[in-house]
Amino acid sequence: MRPVRIAAAAYPFDWLDDFAAYEAKLSAWVADAADCDLLVFPEYGAMELASLGGREIAGDLERSLHEVARHEDARDALHVRLAAQHGVHILAASGPAFAGARPFNRAVLFGPDGRIGHQDKQIMTRFERDEWDVAPAPGLRLFDTAAGRVGITICYDSEFPLLARALAESGAEILLTPSCTDSVAGFNRVRIGSMARALENQCVVVHAPTVGSCDWNPAIDENRGRAAIYAPPDGLWPETGIVAEGEMDAPGWVRATVDLDLVAESRRDGRVLPFAHWPESAGPRVG
Repeated sequence: MRPVRIAAAAYPFDWLDDFAAYEAKLSAWVADAADCDLLVFPEYGAMELASLGGREIAGDLERSLHEVARHEDARDALHVRLAAQHGVHILAASGPAFAGARPFNRAVLFGPDGRIGHQDKQIMTRFERDEWDVAPAPGLRLFDTAAGRVGITICYDSEFPLLARALAESGAEILLTPSCTDSVAGFNRVRIGSMARALENQCVVVHAPTVGSCDWNPAIDENRGRAAIYAPPDGLWPETGIVAEGEMDAPGWVRATVDLDLVAESRRDGRVLPFAHWPESAGPRVG
């Protein structure tokens, strides 16, 4: 067996008066899930750092991006310290990272030995394209860690099968899907996509959403969802495909222990073999 204990956050936004308040909040969250090997925070959870600029900056779409990015180094250092202190892997809540005129939506993975690497969102939603002008950064990464071989599909990316497929074919056993959705429909799109990616690729998918309301930034004003951990309903996992899930819109951690040996067994000897049979779907075409 290769057991891995996973925690998925349903994470609420808070107004922060200073960075010490953020440090205290994040430290408490990580300590609460320190019995796990892998902790997953949601998409755009870092946007609560916009509050450090005051209400005028926090309430402005463009200025809030720059305010959050201003704290990138301090935020990374905090995650490095917490991952080392507790001996855990942490997918930090994603946020804007500037490498040019426009920001990427970046999620950074940390381990007990430091920063492992990052994954940028591949495909932008309409809001990100049309109103926020957040840029895509093509390129997928596979992270081979002590907690398993990990790929990351950020929110909308989970709705595009070929992204997850590329990661699975490269060896991903766990797909991490941080999300930030402002409606039940948006949450369900990511949920359905995540469950479908678990089915197709016969792997574990971890869904960590933002939850609750936020009256000081128009990008994150409403947040709906529930944290969950999914697997393929192929006879070796729960028949619903749901390993664990929380209550709708309820902040907190959802935890489960998964045996990563079951991923290989599913792909080798599940009742159905969609991972192995995937190439057959690229056969006949409508004339």
